[in-house]
Amino acid sequence: MLSRTADHLFWMARYMERAENTARMLDINLKAQLLPQTPEQEERAQRSVLRISELEHAFAQRYDEPTRENVLDFMIADPTNPSSIHSCLQAARENARAVRGTLTTEWWETINDTWLEFNERAAHGQVTSNPAALFEWVKFRSHLSRGVTIGTALQDDAFFFTQLGTFLERADNTARILDVRFADAEPNSREAARQLEDFYYWTSILSSVSALEIYRKVYRDVVTPARVVELMILNSQMPRSLLASLDGVCENLAMLRTQGSNQCERFAGKLRAELLYADIRQIFEAGLHAWLTQFLARVFELGNMVARTYLMLPVA
Repeated sequence: MLSRTADHLFWMARYMERAENTARMLDINLKAQLLPQTPEQEERAQRSVLRISELEHAFAQRYDEPTRENVLDFMIADPTNPSSIHSCLQAARENARAVRGTLTTEWWETINDTWLEFNERAAHGQVTSNPAALFEWVKFRSHLSRGVTIGTALQDDAFFFTQLGTFLERADNTARILDVRFADAEPNSREAARQLEDFYYWTSILSSVSALEIYRKVYRDVVTPARVVELMILNSQMPRSLLASLDGVCENLAMLRTQGSNQCERFAGKLRAELLYADIRQIFEAGLHAWLTQFLARVFELGNMVARTYLMLPVA
């Protein structure tokens, strides 16, 4: 397969997954605002969303204050923000259009219709009037896109590059979703400890990644931070966990194996093995934020290695 075609497929999948996970992260923040908060706590929560997405500087160039309305507009509808839901869906559509002949009709129409309908919803003011419903719609369209892909696409290299992009992006974003409340707290501080024990926060985390029912089935007990983190990091049967995501990355790298891919496969395999044999107690002893920060850096490096190995293009 031409590296240019592979690149479009890889990033098409990543942008669709990123749109969904941005909606999930914003949904957590939106639900947290339903609880009593001081103005300082609310502002810190808004800043943490920007910080974990590495968008503080870009936001400051466009907006004066990190209010709820400004952050939602920036993260949902701002075309100058490359990680906004608007930009992600547009980029997914443009990458799909570039390889239209590689996609099935149903696959292309799903992605194209998602972009068109998003614009209609934004034009009707849903970004501000009912963001929660918009987040659910974005998640549904992402689910639909994956289902159409699996149900209609030939399982060849094009399919494997798409899956590789999906799982790599999911690993990155699940870590960010877990870390969104800790990015703004000093390690070992009272604020970090309070957030760690925040029952409502951990429940909203589970709900946002569609894992509340899974948690009850696996643990059959009250929600505790250690079990939520264990489920979302180390449980390979949890579809959005870090380990399940790395399983998907390694499986698709194996299907795309070439003479020059050994280093990339080894790096991914080592990262997966560390998750497979990790101990949740060691993760908490190291500090959840510090551990997730290191994991995100390694996923970023893995993305760079995939680009150098298969795409011969820089990571966006």
